[in-house]
Amino acid sequence: MTNKKVEVDAELASKIILEPYVTEKTFNIIEKENKLSFIVHSKASKGQIIKSMKIIYEADISEVNTFNTIRGKKAIMKFKNVDGARQLATNLGLV
Repeated sequence: MTNKKVEVDAELASKIILEPYVTEKTFNIIEKENKLSFIVHSKASKGQIIKSMKIIYEADISEVNTFNTIRGKKAIMKFKNVDGARQLATNLGLV
């Protein structure tokens, strides 16, 4: 996976978005900032992450911040829909 413009399909999207990242802090940002965190592929670009979220979860993301952690690359995503983070977290069984 490179940072070049790569077309994202369902198969690639499932390799980019690995798992939700849940801590006490992430619960706070769901409610207060309309953001949700995921562990993503270490080479995924922000554009690929946004496209993958749209394909897998039908979620519209307005911004993505990424950084590396001990568990891997983490992406914190802000949703365009006012209740987007809470709705997705509920659908995933996180809250």
